[in-house]
Amino acid sequence: MKTFLNLIAGSCFILTVCACGGEHKKEPQLQLKTEETVVTATANEVHLVISGSDAMQFDKKELRVKSGQNVKLTLRHTGRMSVDVMGHNFVLLKQGVNGNAFGAKAASARATGYIPEHAKTDVLAHTTLIGGGQTTSVTFKAPAVGVYEFICSFPGHYALMKGKFIVE
Repeated sequence: MKTFLNLIAGSCFILTVCACGGEHKKEPQLQLKTEETVVTATANEVHLVISGSDAMQFDKKELRVKSGQNVKLTLRHTGRMSVDVMGHNFVLLKQGVNGNAFGAKAASARATGYIPEHAKTDVLAHTTLIGGGQTTSVTFKAPAVGVYEFICSFPGHYALMKGKFIVE
């Protein structure tokens, strides 16, 4: 099985090299595709895609970037329910901020998209709240090396919709 996977990976590399032709780019790019994810990275920027479903789940529990990179994170809501019933957002918390405590504070902040005004200092970046079939993005600079928590701050979602944002 390992030999088969190595053969496929080698073939993909050869096809990628051959497909590039004579084009010269300033920075090498890496593009990975899975069923619902496109990730593009250069030395100075990275584009991440994460999806949330009607089952209150993110499709990824871990995201990795390099410190100082410009990050564009796109959130897709793959479900069908409306924003009022099953809204999702992506909230990147500062190091040391407890996701459960933040989520509990956020539950009463409906007017501000479940990002409490008094707790904005706990947030490094966040998207707007979206409903089924919608997409939103946020752009920010990756923080210092470390492990940060991300959550969906819609009431009750933070218990299941969370993960680690790892900065290398």
